[in-house]
Amino acid sequence: MTPDFVASLLGRPAAVLPRAFYARDPRTVAPALLNKVLLNADGRSGRIVETEAYCGAIDPAAHSWRGRTARNATMFGPAGLLYVYFTYGMHWCCNPVCGEEGEGVAVLLRALAPLTGLAAMRAARPRCRHDRDLCRGPARLCQALGIAGAQDGIDLVEGAGGFAIVDDGTAPPAEPVASPRIGITRAAAEPWRWYVPGDRHVSR
Repeated sequence: MTPDFVASLLGRPAAVLPRAFYARDPRTVAPALLNKVLLNADGRSGRIVETEAYCGAIDPAAHSWRGRTARNATMFGPAGLLYVYFTYGMHWCCNPVCGEEGEGVAVLLRALAPLTGLAAMRAARPRCRHDRDLCRGPARLCQALGIAGAQDGIDLVEGAGGFAIVDDGTAPPAEPVASPRIGITRAAAEPWRWYVPGDRHVSR
């Protein structure tokens, strides 16, 4: 996505995050992603307000903990790819790949504050009663933004898959809230979840 195209979608200048942004420890990338914008080229976008880091071979909660499989292969690719997986037989979740190629680390996007394309988000989530809940949770945000299995492995840096994460100049919070991750049973005490303090779109 070109800067002009991104600006036309958001209504203000914004830059696609470079690969070097992702090519770091996911525990560094996760809080740095707060207040960045996840963008679908069809005009839907949301500000990232909650993230979780998953740390590969040192993290029993990571899909990549036991090594590469057909399901998690994208996690072992270059930084900046999008790893999308199916869970509970009904939901998709998305994770920018981080670190070095072959490392198997990523950041789960847990919640967005909707910015643009809300009509399309509402159409994608017709049972949602309140806009604050459109992207409040990892499965909901994928549904609202139109992310599913077809997006597994797309390159967020090149934008060829129709999605990118961009910086519109809004800095991450100076003091993001850090907490244990949620919705998991293994390594649940690790404080590798971050969110924007006071934001009403955070999952819980």
